[in-house]
Amino acid sequence: MKHRRLWITLGIFGLLAVMGSVALPHAQSAGDRGFSGGSYLTTVKDSAGDFASRGVITLHADQTMSVINSEQEGPTYSFSSQLGSWKPDGNRRIVGRTIDFDFPQNPGGVVRGDYTISFAQNRGQMTGTITVTTFPLETNPFDGEGTVLGTFTFLGELIKP
Repeated sequence: MKHRRLWITLGIFGLLAVMGSVALPHAQSAGDRGFSGGSYLTTVKDSAGDFASRGVITLHADQTMSVINSEQEGPTYSFSSQLGSWKPDGNRRIVGRTIDFDFPQNPGGVVRGDYTISFAQNRGQMTGTITVTTFPLETNPFDGEGTVLGTFTFLGELIKP
């Protein structure tokens, strides 16, 4: 009888542990008050505050992100769209990281974009910074130090349907 109660007690604790492990990731992803993403038209400025480019940052509900930029096809640089992921980092704030590729005439490499994004109360606008770091094509952009090309600021407005 004692062994049966022990197994029942262990079973209940095991069930609670499984339920808790399933609930915790959901609570963490909902930690930013149910933010489900959106696309924002951005104006990007360089470190001197001068206009650099326009772009669109899309934050997907699955915490992936994609970015396009008006400078992708030159005339100074030629690079691919940026793909990556984001996560909540406090109240109405997220951090994200993207990767894109310079095309051979630049002379080719991997570029990492590190984003810090804050949102207005209604999430209709965003502001933030992007730190752009380049790496040789054959190296790992997550391991080691690259060359920082610059830090840019941006202001974005939600693209509404």
